[in-house]
Amino acid sequence: MISRLLYTCFLHLLLPSILLRLAWRGRKLPAYRQRWQERLGFVAPLDTPTQPLWIHAVSVGEVQAISTLVERLLKNKPALPILITTMTPTGAERVKQLFGDRVNHRYCPYDLPWALKRFLKTLNPKACLIVETELWPNFLNQCRAANIPVLLANARLSERSARGYARFPNLTKSMLQNITHLAAQGEADAMRFKALGMSPANLSVTGSIKFDVAIQPEWSIRANELKEQWGAERPVLLAASTHDDEEMQLLKAFPLLLERYPNTLLILVPRHPERFLEVAQLCESSGHVFAHRSINNRLTTDTQIYLADTMGELMVFCSAADIVFVGGSLIERGGHNPLEPALLGKPVLCGPHTYNFAAITSGLVEAGALIQLDSGAAIMQQTRLWLDNRDNLNFAGQAAQDYVAQHSGALQRLEAQLEKLL
Repeated sequence: MISRLLYTCFLHLLLPSILLRLAWRGRKLPAYRQRWQERLGFVAPLDTPTQPLWIHAVSVGEVQAISTLVERLLKNKPALPILITTMTPTGAERVKQLFGDRVNHRYCPYDLPWALKRFLKTLNPKACLIVETELWPNFLNQCRAANIPVLLANARLSERSARGYARFPNLTKSMLQNITHLAAQGEADAMRFKALGMSPANLSVTGSIKFDVAIQPEWSIRANELKEQWGAERPVLLAASTHDDEEMQLLKAFPLLLERYPNTLLILVPRHPERFLEVAQLCESSGHVFAHRSINNRLTTDTQIYLADTMGELMVFCSAADIVFVGGSLIERGGHNPLEPALLGKPVLCGPHTYNFAAITSGLVEAGALIQLDSGAAIMQQTRLWLDNRDNLNFAGQAAQDYVAQHSGALQRLEAQLEKLL
C-alpha cells in the first residue's frame, strides 16, 4: 500500500512533464494531440447497454497479436461489445484498419487512480484482457476495486524486465495479486512471474498467440502487385521495424550486397512513423536510387531503396520479400517479433539484442530459420550467402514456417481462460 502511494505521488509530480512530452510528440505526429483528454479518463460512453470486454493493447504489435482472437470473438459472440484501448496513435490507427467500427476504441488513461476510476465508471467493462506484459499498479488496483476480473494474456517476462520488477518487490507482488489469471507464453516466463510473487494457482502456460496469426490472402495479392512494379525476379531484402542507427548501418553496408547482386531492392520499414522524414533524408543522402511508398512513387527496375512510410502494410512487404531483417536488434531495444516473417516462410535475420523475444528467437535459431548477426555488414554478407545458395535460403524459409506450425494452438487455450472470466 505504501509503495503504491509513493509511486502515485511520484507519478503526479511527473504529470506536467508527461503532458508536455505528449504535446512535443504531437509536433511530429499530430495524432498525439488528438483526444488527449482520454488519457486523463475523460472518455465518451459506449453506445450500448451491454458491458463490454475491455482489451488493452499498448501499440501496433499488441493489436496485431490479438487480432485473430478479436475476429473470433466478433464472430462467435456478436452480442458482446468489444472495447480496445491503446497508448499510441499508431495502435489506434491499426485498430481502425483491422476492425473499423465493429469495435470501440479509446486511449487508456495514464496510471492515475482518479483517471482510471472515471474511465471504469464511464465504460463499465465486464472483464479486462491485457495483452503481453503491461503492468501498472493503479490500473490493476482500480480493476480489483471495481470487481473487474483481469486476464494477462500472452504474458512474457525477460530476465532483464524481471530484474527491474524485482527492485520493487512489494509493489510488484501487489500488482500480481490483482491479476485474476496470468497466461504465460512459456515456462521460463511463468517461473519468473512465480519468483516475483504470482500465485501458481492463477498461472498457466498457454504458449504465444502470435503463432496463431491467420495469413490473409490480400497480403499475397498486394505483394504480387508490388513485384510487378519493381520486377518479379529481383532479390528483395526487407528491413522491418527499424530504429535509429539501424537504417544508417544497413545503408552503409548495402554496397556489399550490390557488388554481387546489383539489382537488389532494399525495403526500409521504420518502427515509428515520426521518423519517416528522418529516414527519407538518410535514404536521399545515401546516393542510391530511392522512392517513397507514401507519395506513390512508382518503382522501376532501377529503384534500389524503397521507404515503406505507411502504416499497416508490414505483412504485405514481408510477403513480397525474399529475406527479412527484424529491427530493434542491432541496437539495445530488445528486438521485435520474428514470427511475422516466419509465418510467411521467410528466412529471418536479426541482431544480437533480442531479449524481448528470447525464447522465440532461440527456437527459430535451433530450427535453422533465423541467424543472429552483429552489424549491418554481416546482415548484407549473410544475405549474399543465401542468395548464392537458394537451396539454403528455401530450407531456412521452410524451417521458419514449420516452426510456427509446430507451436500453434495457444489461441484456443487462451480462449478457454477468457471464457472463465466472461
